[in-house]
Amino acid sequence: MTNSTELNGDIELIYQRHYLDVYKFLICFVGNRNEAEDLTQEVFIRVLKNSSNFNYQSKLSTWILSIAKHTAIDHLRRKKFTSIFKDSFFNQIPEESNNPEQVVDEKENKELIRAAITSLKPHYRAVVILRGINEFSIRETAEILGCKESKVKVDYHRALKILRRKLIPSREVFENANG
Repeated sequence: MTNSTELNGDIELIYQRHYLDVYKFLICFVGNRNEAEDLTQEVFIRVLKNSSNFNYQSKLSTWILSIAKHTAIDHLRRKKFTSIFKDSFFNQIPEESNNPEQVVDEKENKELIRAAITSLKPHYRAVVILRGINEFSIRETAEILGCKESKVKVDYHRALKILRRKLIPSREVFENANG
């Protein structure tokens, strides 16, 4: 059996094993359940169509998530989408407290985080989603993004620095005042 035939024969099993990871990645990228579901289907159609290109040099999950990344970027380009998260994404995150003040604070924090992540360049967004949200290793993230591990480290560091600056703008002023 050739690699292509083997991959095609197991597409249902591959789908079952990798559906949730692909879906979670895509919902972080597009912020919409319906779009994420449609794109997830598109990813697995691409997996099937491109199964002969899988060279077994990386893990299957890494290859599939790389296809998901390209599918998401293609979608963003087609739609000229400006945000990776919508309110509906953060509404799915359970609240930690029943205290009304804390609930309001948590909602405001979620919106600040959403806005900060939305403002990142697409590559930084992808690195933050893969490393920070999905907790992929540096090596896996590099394979998915098709770049070197050192680039993942640098980009993740830069993205976090940008996010810190956006989320804690008065920190430097506070540290200078107390330092």
